[in-house]
Amino acid sequence: MPRKARAKNIVSGTLLKSPDCFQQELLRWYKNHGRSLPWRRTHDPYRIWVSEIMLQQTQVNAVIPYYRRFIRALPSPRALARAPLQQVLKLWEGMGYYARARNLHKAARQIAAN
Repeated sequence: MPRKARAKNIVSGTLLKSPDCFQQELLRWYKNHGRSLPWRRTHDPYRIWVSEIMLQQTQVNAVIPYYRRFIRALPSPRALARAPLQQVLKLWEGMGYYARARNLHKAARQIAAN
């Protein structure tokens, strides 16, 4: 394999022979070192969506308690859509960037309507 085509393994520093090797090494590293986070233990698109919005410009460790409280209070898109905006903003309070909460609420209402 040409020198330029080789990828350096960021985990062990060895040269890899193919992109497939890099993928396998990366997945092995993730399995051994990836953090256990609440939104990684679900396949529920709503919960993953909420986590993605919360994680924009907010550190993971700061998001975890907000995420848990938000999901307990509003466990589904329908519950979020039915909630008054003030409740959503109160649950979001302290995370900042409140436009994220308003847009999440607006999107949930559009989803529920359609």
